[in-house]
Amino acid sequence: MAYRTIAIGDIHGCLSALDALLDALQPDREDTLIFLGDYIDRGPYSRGVLDRILSLRDSCQLIPLLGNHEESLLDALRDSGNLRKWLALGGTDTLRSYGWAAGGPRRALTDWFPKRHLQFLSDCRPYHETLTHLFLHAGYVPELPMADQPALALRWRVTQADTTLPHYSGKVAIVGHTPQRSGAILDLGHLVCIDTNCVRGGWLTALDTVSGHVWQTNNSGMLRTDCRSF
Repeated sequence: MAYRTIAIGDIHGCLSALDALLDALQPDREDTLIFLGDYIDRGPYSRGVLDRILSLRDSCQLIPLLGNHEESLLDALRDSGNLRKWLALGGTDTLRSYGWAAGGPRRALTDWFPKRHLQFLSDCRPYHETLTHLFLHAGYVPELPMADQPALALRWRVTQADTTLPHYSGKVAIVGHTPQRSGAILDLGHLVCIDTNCVRGGWLTALDTVSGHVWQTNNSGMLRTDCRSF
């Protein structure tokens, strides 16, 4: 079987959809799985999602990228003054997945997370670049090399179908972050957004950038393939 380079969109604690997607993909050691970030928050099983991703380390080439939700959690871990911002983004749902309950025992934020999870989040890359593609969570400044991209663009920039310009490199950008409420991938030619709104009743998307094949699963475990709108 030919090697595959597969990008996976925003998961947001949707473990059932992730399990169904990985069952469909059946990744092996020759495959590269690039997770585009936003593993946590909003959905109910952030802890399980991180454990599931970590379990892939020995079965494929794993490249996890940093999303704005992971960045916000890391900011809160470094400085408690950032805690409210993270909680407002869905951090309370993440804490519940680690056993937190309102009125329960008080702990330092760091103490809720296993060290392996904190290390994983700290090790997430800002972007990944190949000869043909740019992989990042959110967006980019078109005229800047990837190494010079500001964190605000990489993690927070919203994709606008009518205003998002190509990167000067000519490479196709594969991004998440901006939920496509239709459940369909947004393809602009120079940019493909695969955040298909899983946590709000949509789909979790995987895109093989070599073959163009698409897999989508939802929180009921349903699978659909070759479901692109392009």
